[in-house]
Amino acid sequence: MFNLFYRNRQLLFLTLALILVWGISSFFTLPRLEDPLIVQRASNVTTIFPGASAERVESLVTDRIEEEFSDIEEIDSIESSSSSDISIVTIFIKDTVEDVEPVWAKIRSELEDVTPTLPAGAQDPRYEDIEVAANALIVGLTWELDSEPNYTLLQRIAEGLEDQLNAIPGTDKVSLFGRSNEEIQVQLDQAAAARLGLTAQSLAAQIQASDAKVSAGNFQSSREELLLEVDSNLSSLERVRRIPIRVGADGQISQLDSIATVQKTVRNPAQELALVSGQPAIVLAAQVESNFRVDEWATNARRVLDDFKADLSDGLGLVVVLDQSQYVQQRLNGVLTNLLTSSLLVVLVSFVILGWRSALIVGSALPLTVLVVFGCMKTMGIPLHQISVTGLIISLGLLIDNAIVVADEMHIRLKAGDHPSQAVSKTVKYLLVPLTASTLTTVIAFVPIATSPGGTGEFIGTIGTTVILALLCSLVLSLTVVSAVMGLVHRRWPDQTTTPRWWKDGFSNSTLRSAYISSLRSAFRHPWLTIGVSMILPVMGFALFATLPQQFFPPTNRDQFQIEFELPAQSAIALTTNQVMSARELILQNPDVADVHWFLGESAPSFFYNVISGRENAAEYAQGIVQLKRTGNLRDTIQTLQQQLDTSFPQAQVLVRQLEQGPPVDAPIELRLYGSDIVQLREIGNQLRQELAQIPNVIHTRAAMAEVRPKLSLSVDEVAARRAGLDNEAIANQLNVTLNGSVGGSLLEDTEDIPVRVRVGDTDRGDLSAISSIDLLSPQATATGNTTIPLSAVADINLVPDLSSINRYNGQRFNNVQAFLQAGSLPDTVLRRFKKQLEEKNFELPANYRIEYGGEADARGSAVGNLIASIGLLSLAILATLVLSLKSFALSGLIAVVAGCSFGLAFMSLWVFNSIFGFTAILGTLGLMGMSVNDSIVVVAALQDEPQAGIGDTKATIEVVMKTTRHVIATTVTTMIGFIPLMFDPTGFWPPLAISIAGGLGGATVLALYFIPAAYILIAQWGNRKKGVRKTKKQRQQLTTN
Repeated sequence: MFNLFYRNRQLLFLTLALILVWGISSFFTLPRLEDPLIVQRASNVTTIFPGASAERVESLVTDRIEEEFSDIEEIDSIESSSSSDISIVTIFIKDTVEDVEPVWAKIRSELEDVTPTLPAGAQDPRYEDIEVAANALIVGLTWELDSEPNYTLLQRIAEGLEDQLNAIPGTDKVSLFGRSNEEIQVQLDQAAAARLGLTAQSLAAQIQASDAKVSAGNFQSSREELLLEVDSNLSSLERVRRIPIRVGADGQISQLDSIATVQKTVRNPAQELALVSGQPAIVLAAQVESNFRVDEWATNARRVLDDFKADLSDGLGLVVVLDQSQYVQQRLNGVLTNLLTSSLLVVLVSFVILGWRSALIVGSALPLTVLVVFGCMKTMGIPLHQISVTGLIISLGLLIDNAIVVADEMHIRLKAGDHPSQAVSKTVKYLLVPLTASTLTTVIAFVPIATSPGGTGEFIGTIGTTVILALLCSLVLSLTVVSAVMGLVHRRWPDQTTTPRWWKDGFSNSTLRSAYISSLRSAFRHPWLTIGVSMILPVMGFALFATLPQQFFPPTNRDQFQIEFELPAQSAIALTTNQVMSARELILQNPDVADVHWFLGESAPSFFYNVISGRENAAEYAQGIVQLKRTGNLRDTIQTLQQQLDTSFPQAQVLVRQLEQGPPVDAPIELRLYGSDIVQLREIGNQLRQELAQIPNVIHTRAAMAEVRPKLSLSVDEVAARRAGLDNEAIANQLNVTLNGSVGGSLLEDTEDIPVRVRVGDTDRGDLSAISSIDLLSPQATATGNTTIPLSAVADINLVPDLSSINRYNGQRFNNVQAFLQAGSLPDTVLRRFKKQLEEKNFELPANYRIEYGGEADARGSAVGNLIASIGLLSLAILATLVLSLKSFALSGLIAVVAGCSFGLAFMSLWVFNSIFGFTAILGTLGLMGMSVNDSIVVVAALQDEPQAGIGDTKATIEVVMKTTRHVIATTVTTMIGFIPLMFDPTGFWPPLAISIAGGLGGATVLALYFIPAAYILIAQWGNRKKGVRKTKKQRQQLTTN
């Protein structure tokens, strides 16, 4: 049974062929991504309420929407922002919810139910997913002529390209940015319209009446049925101009173009703009289906772009802002190179320690296991990306451990003269339990990583999954294929030489061997002293842990970064455009910068997986994508530009932000200040901002309720208004329609439905005196001969401060205070200094006010909490595995001590290498808990098989340790060597993980060879004394009886 694959060579060869075909085919068909996909657990509900103040928006819109969602138990939190004219409610689903689609369907259903309860004048809420995914392609269609850009033409051409990109197999969706909103503008001369008894609203109603897009019934006879329809659709601009309009008290008819200017244009001012390479543009952003290879899709997309560009007319350009396939290939090339480098280093070390024959056989386990893992990944739908491949790199040294132990045991038995068949059978039977136990303990240690919920778990989870797959596959292959191959090789080419050679039997040195035996003899002669010395480094590691700098996830060294440019809230988009164009000129002066692309009024399309598009309808806001020529001075470039932009644009808040790994975080430091009074929330928030600004490396602070924006307030003389037949609501409606326009009908042009908007001209809208002179039409105007009254006669216009927004978190008002740091600064360090500063100044909050910390601290705490939630249960599972395999609570407890000490050893390693204790270091430490005990399990199992060691015999114990040392050292060194590429990974993402595992594993091996045998001797001696006491008692009882 134990040598089935050795006896049945056909089974062996068929298994090898199956592994090769399955693994290779899976590798070439696996989806390829730059980073893991993160489940969409957040969405926005946006409701436009024109003319409403922040307080009215909060009470009439936001509160009702939040109340409707409050009963959905899967919702983790609800955050809202109520500003003038707009409500934005952001819903977050709990991390523990795996299938989110039914929850979002329920939320959309609840939204439909609440819509009828919203106040008149509020538009229907718009639901929008907040996707945590990068676009595969971002391309800008640019206007390169010196004339004013024709956005209508740009948009039509861009829509043609959109259709072609959507037609590419694998395209998920294509979105347009910087798009213009075409409309037919009917501009009124306000004074003339008032004399004719017209308002924008009444004129829009007459235009709408001429655009009857409704059925006029059906013609029905015994032979046929025909649809009857009024032929009045607005099919051309000329048709709109000829619409008859009833004017004046006597009902005269005039043509529309005789009383108003009718033109086809884009909405002014624009709500969003894009500037690609400094040129006006319409930008297309394409996402690819998650189960599709990005590189193959990109090849087809580039072909489409080349053909499209060749057909473009002069004056139009096509600029690729992002081709994600290049980053995917670069990232995969990097990790695959690390995988290959680690594999070669592991095989080389195996050759030096074990000899060429064992090294080749052990080395064969690497590609075989990796190919099986690729097959399993294909079956489980796990794509190739930096996280999943890094899991393979982590497992390299681990998966070869089993093969090394099997090969070494086979080598010993074959040299002892066993027939290959017997050697295979005895080796597998002897190692089945200890190898299974050591593998399971490591597997259990990686289970929390593989099953961690939420965005962080989805980001790093495939590390645990691929490590577990690799370990289990390695165990099975080592006990079946590797042992059988080694037996067959020895049978075909037996080793008949007796003279030891290092390339044949592995490296050995008599001097080192003697020194090692001497150290073991001294250590086991004084076991208590050995145990005490063994604890020094772990205890020092725990003591130094508090001094380790902490960071959730490190930044990336990608050749792109982002800039957020924000002016005061009342700024117009034209001003924002002028400012960012000036900023572009300054940025391009930096020798490391290749280009800058700006998106105004909204967030840029997602060009990195955790850069969330969260801003819209924000004329004062722009987000820039900076493309670099080189990344050698990335941090210096960011710091230099930050300083230059702050100096050159003091009226703006400019954030130059390096891209970071991990789940998205709005700001590195966030303080959620809760309370009920808006004024006090703003005042305390400003105090906290001042305190944060004093902390070193804080470059900017922001508070949701800090900014007070200017507002024009209309003070109505209600008595005068009543005499004119008006009231507050009627005045507001007339002004809103006159200034912002009223839509009446639409023009159908091809497949586009272009609205017809009636309003006053741009000159009147931007002139305060002209607005004051607007003639209001009384409801009794028709009966009194078109009586009008100027706005200034019934109201005064005053400039007053207005709260920019009211924010709530889970129904409670709060002021979100944020701090942004200089590139390279650690948020944890800054937050500690801030807390210390508040303590030193005895800062206290008023009654019923409190602070919660968000940002990186909250994200890290939540992620770590999810990760260690099951640690207790899994630790018990590891202990149970040890007890069942070793059949001893005492020995299992010894190994548990080694697992605990491995934490201290990991902390010590991080301190020595001056590394950061971040989330990847936590992953490494957790994985180390299972990996560190493997050598100890092998040593304890060998000690249990030696009867003399079981009674505390020092000489026998030394012989057992010497027998196990070679494969213990081999497995440890190969594992540590396998982490070398990750230690020097240029991205900075993996070194903390590699250092914690490699350093901790090296220390754990010393514990396995010194601490475990010394403690075993003490346990054995204690057992002997206990047996002696029992024997003496029994003899005394017998003497007493006699």
